[in-house]
Amino acid sequence: MANVHQPDLFQNLTHKKMGFPEVFSHILTFMKREPVGNYRLMVGTDSQVHPSRTLFITGVVIQRVGKGAWACYRKEVITREMTTLHERISYETSLTERVASLFTEERKNELIDIVLPHIYKGATFTMEGHIDIGSGDRNRTRVYVNEMVARIESLGMEPKIKPDSIAASSYANRYTK
Repeated sequence: MANVHQPDLFQNLTHKKMGFPEVFSHILTFMKREPVGNYRLMVGTDSQVHPSRTLFITGVVIQRVGKGAWACYRKEVITREMTTLHERISYETSLTERVASLFTEERKNELIDIVLPHIYKGATFTMEGHIDIGSGDRNRTRVYVNEMVARIESLGMEPKIKPDSIAASSYANRYTK
């Protein structure tokens, strides 16, 4: 499979070429500003087939529910039209798994330690893997739901599919066009 592999660099509207340590630092800063919050760390990938290439965008979103979010994304280009739906969905899930694996146990514990002293005040932290597939009768991706959900669960993440997979189907989708 020919692909143009960029190093694991992330970007958003204000920061270009961030390595993962910088991304993690932004997430820590965002959470430390208001440790008493309900935090959702979401990772999800979407793709778009273009002439002679397929563009994959993996979004990383830290949301303080009801009080804003910080997000960035990583881009990967495969230099062919990936037209087989299962291959594309599976590769999207692989990229989500790859970025999620950058959140090592040590890093996850660092994030949990921010909210831990405030749990009695209602603070929470969850990590979700967002998959750009749906289970509706008219959705052609529904046959892959169980397979992809199991892959996300095996990472210890809470899987989310459409319409709840906003990191993939909304945030990442915006940058695949």
